[in-house]
Amino acid sequence: MPVGTTNKIVAGGGCHHIAVQTRDWEASLRLYRDVLGMPVVAQFGSPERKVWLLDMGDGSHIELFQPKADTPAPGSPAANDPVGHFALTATDTRAATEHVRAAGYTITVEPKDVNLGGMNVTISFFLGPSGESIEFFQVH
Repeated sequence: MPVGTTNKIVAGGGCHHIAVQTRDWEASLRLYRDVLGMPVVAQFGSPERKVWLLDMGDGSHIELFQPKADTPAPGSPAANDPVGHFALTATDTRAATEHVRAAGYTITVEPKDVNLGGMNVTISFFLGPSGESIEFFQVH
C-alpha cells in the first residue's frame, strides 16, 4: 500500500497517539523528549499519575503515563504490554539508530533494507526505557 494514502472508510483516519505505560517517568522523558526531540504539547492526569502528550513531529503523538505504585517491572509475568512495537518515521534510519545507540539505548535489530510487499524500506529496532520495542521506519 502506498504511503500517504487517504483512509476511504474512516474520514480523517490516521494515528493520533500511541500510549506508553512508563516504568520510569524520568527515563521515558529523557528518551522521547530529550533524545528523540518530541516536545510536550499537553499535560494532564492527576497529581498521583501524570499523563503527557508529546508531538512525534508529524501531528501524531506519544502519550506517556506515569507509573503507578503497582506498575510491574518490564519482563515480569505480571507486566501487561499489549503493544508489540511501534514505528517512528525517519528520513535516515541508520543515522537515527546511531543517535539512540550513542544515547545508551539497546539496538535489537540493526538497520537493514527490506522489501515489504513492494515497498522498499530501511528498518531498525531498539528498546525504550520501559521495555517498549521501537522501530525506525524509512520508506525509499
